[in-house]
Amino acid sequence: MAQFEKAFSDRAASALSAWVRRDSHGMFATDTKASVRRIGLWAICAITLMGLTILFADVQSTRAQESSDIARQAQNPIANLISVPFENDFNPQTGINKKDSYVLQMKPVVPFHLSKDWILITRTIIPVIQVPDLAPGVSGTTGLGDVQESLFLSPAKAGPVIWGAGPAVSFPTATETILETKKVSVGPTVVVLRSQGHWLFGTLAQNLWSVAGPSARPEVNRMLLQPFVNYNLPHKWYLVSSPIITANWEVKSDERWLVPAGGGVGKIVHFGKLPVNIYQQFFRNVQLPGGTSHWSARFQMQFLLPKK
Repeated sequence: MAQFEKAFSDRAASALSAWVRRDSHGMFATDTKASVRRIGLWAICAITLMGLTILFADVQSTRAQESSDIARQAQNPIANLISVPFENDFNPQTGINKKDSYVLQMKPVVPFHLSKDWILITRTIIPVIQVPDLAPGVSGTTGLGDVQESLFLSPAKAGPVIWGAGPAVSFPTATETILETKKVSVGPTVVVLRSQGHWLFGTLAQNLWSVAGPSARPEVNRMLLQPFVNYNLPHKWYLVSSPIITANWEVKSDERWLVPAGGGVGKIVHFGKLPVNIYQQFFRNVQLPGGTSHWSARFQMQFLLPKK
């Protein structure tokens, strides 16, 4: 079965790579119908991958099902466990030529016990970004974006409401000019959530201001707000909605907001003894800056390392 899974994965990766190469050379139409077809293909690929992951993970797993606490910890961005999420965001019809963009973000979360009463949770965001032509004379590119580090101080003994707060810092690590701010930016970040029955819901918020960098580059003053709602179902399935709302306070009001709405479904599976949280979500942008896609799709695999 392992050989079959590897062969299937290799062939799927080869086919997807060929499809991307053909699309990058303009062999697919860029009109609305073509974009809808691409969204449909992404959905089919993601759902197929999700189904195969569940199938093979569950078949290969020999241990008993763990408690639902794993699912709740996976849904908590400041849970007391090490996790490594890989988040993939697809955005069709982006830029002046209505091409596709793609962002892969690795977001490792590591907790440190400061005392019997307090935990420090570190959350690092490492983005790899592929964008098409964004404006006349601004060619598309692929590269590393600015890396962000967030620190959350949180009580070791959680009550009905779980919270964490601290600083967030963005570093100018981007490898391409159009992917970077060239600024060091700092600001507060906070997470508040509650678990009640089958529900887990809360909000992550932050705002960053530039504090260093070339004066010729635009100042940074950006907010991120991510409300999240999870409804846990039997057998570690769950429904999820976690849109990422952003605001750039440095631009005019009609270009300031990106507000998606939507959601999806997820499940906790196992690769041997390793629990993995996977989900797929689709969003419609109800408010957006010019040149931004009206739709987006997000697929995540989150590797969990709970304490023994």
